Amino acid sequence: MSTRDKSYDQATLQALTDPTEAAAYIEAVLELDDPAALLVALRQVAKAHGMAEVARRANMGEKTLFKSLSENGNPTITTVHKVLQAVGLRLSVTPEPAR
Repeated sequence: MSTRDKSYDQATLQALTDPTEAAAYIEAVLELDDPAALLVALRQVAKAHGMAEVARRANMGEKTLFKSLSENGNPTITTVHKVLQAVGLRLSVTPEPAR
């Protein structure tokens, strides 16, 4: 990984500490309708807030969090809710725009 890549990753993680940015990011990923992309987004947001701290706030083990958000993870709705809540976000539902 080049210095430029590290700089981009650091800037991205810094941006995702802002709840408005994190919410917009997750919302955009949800539009993709791709569960794997959602896992990456949740992992990135949790990483931005410190995985250990997110696990503590979510009242779950760090290993459980890592496993749930791993590439092969399959988090329950409860885990997603806990992760979002731990980083200051919440899940909501809105009507789909008319087609």
